[in-house]
Amino acid sequence: MRRSIVRVLRQSLFPLVALVVAVPAAGAFASSTALAAPAASHPATQAALPVFNVKNYGAAGNGTHNDTSAINKAIVAANAASGGGVVEVPSGTYLSANSIHMLSNVTIQLDAGSTIVGSGAKTYDAPEPNPYDKYQDYGHSHFHDAMIWGDKLSNIGFTGSGTIDGGGHLVPGTPASGQADKIISLTRCTGLTLSGITLRRGGHFGALVNGCTNVVSDHLTIATTGNRDGWNIISTTNVTITNIKIASNDDALVFKSDWALGKTLPSGHVSVDGAVLSSQCCNALMFGSETCGPFTDYTFNHITITGAGKSGLGMVSMDGADISDVHYSNVTLSGVSSPIMEKIGNRLRCGGTPTAGHISNVTFTNVTGSGVASPQYSPTLWGLDAAHRITGVTFDGVNLTLPGGSGAVGTGVPSDNGDYNPNSIGTRPAYGWYLHNVDGIQFTDSSVRLAADDARPAVIANAAGTVGFNGFTVQRGSKSPYDFGFQNVSGYCVANSKTTAGGAVKVSSTGSSSTC
Repeated sequence: MRRSIVRVLRQSLFPLVALVVAVPAAGAFASSTALAAPAASHPATQAALPVFNVKNYGAAGNGTHNDTSAINKAIVAANAASGGGVVEVPSGTYLSANSIHMLSNVTIQLDAGSTIVGSGAKTYDAPEPNPYDKYQDYGHSHFHDAMIWGDKLSNIGFTGSGTIDGGGHLVPGTPASGQADKIISLTRCTGLTLSGITLRRGGHFGALVNGCTNVVSDHLTIATTGNRDGWNIISTTNVTITNIKIASNDDALVFKSDWALGKTLPSGHVSVDGAVLSSQCCNALMFGSETCGPFTDYTFNHITITGAGKSGLGMVSMDGADISDVHYSNVTLSGVSSPIMEKIGNRLRCGGTPTAGHISNVTFTNVTGSGVASPQYSPTLWGLDAAHRITGVTFDGVNLTLPGGSGAVGTGVPSDNGDYNPNSIGTRPAYGWYLHNVDGIQFTDSSVRLAADDARPAVIANAAGTVGFNGFTVQRGSKSPYDFGFQNVSGYCVANSKTTAGGAVKVSSTGSSSTC
């Protein structure tokens, strides 16, 4: 009920706000394109606000003059105006050799043809000290060493159709003195719009937000294939993302909860509708690995994933988080090493006294996918133990084509090195789904098929409660001993299921009970 109410409020409020934004006062933006970008939803972008052109504050826009001071002066002026203002960056290339300091009630509008580009002069702000930096890596722990940063701000935005480009100067690891590792870094903000623009070559992060609420993004593009992450959304609530495109090297769009702000904060009430995502080495759409606080109420709809060196759809609870009420629909995956991966671990890298978390109430509807031959990891649900099972996960119309190509593999439980990546678990004894320490798992009208012959079964469930398959289709390898294997499963059911050849499926049961 709570999730439904949130959705109704979003659907009713956002169109009203967009309508307010879309009607400018006469002549208010005569020299700008503030309304050319997708409509924003925060007061700092309303049409009645004054516009502060960075060129009026000394910006040259020629790509060689350091324009940071001019941009910061325009931000200060916009912040001082009654109700805030719009900082306009007209067409041109604006070298930013120092950190830009964002302020409340300010929208930076990047006009068509405009680019703010980073510098290798090593004159960015120093990282602030953080007494909690032992709980997450350097990039997640420090926020001031960025091209643009702000803390405890409200009603801010980045809009238009221009670009912010690190220029190849932002670093993907720990920065040296004066270096930056992020394009946009925002903490404890309220009311953020990030729409229409492109972020390129972001170092460790194209964008990172932590401890924020009320975030809106439409038609954002992030290109960080030569660097690392696209957008990290950490301990953040009330997020609406539409029509996003991210191509990254490391994780593309990722939701996390860490201890960088010295406390456990909630995450949730998030909607992503319309996304094209790819990750060269890692995860395309991911929860974790930093997972200190709870996550609830996430919907992902119309998602296209075109590559992932690890998981296409990944979810891990490594640090005590309870992850629940997450819903995927209308998803297409291709070029992924692991189509779907969920895991509960016990790293517990947070302050306080965390205990192992849970994953529950996750749904997958109308998902199609195919994987790559190398590296390949069977789709997996992996609970920690009997007290921390993955529970209540349903698959409806989930059809996966797996690479196959393996010979016979022992059917025992594979090893687990305790990490969060798909390769933390040894070769799965099933080419399709491997389910370990789970309960309340249901597959309906779904299938697994092979791109190459494989000697492993299609499905194995181990140490589980109830597991059901209704209308499930499997492709049987020429040397597969059976299609479904149940090992110490208290209640399994395979009904109305068949092979791709139309034959009856073969079931192997050890220490398990059928409920149908």
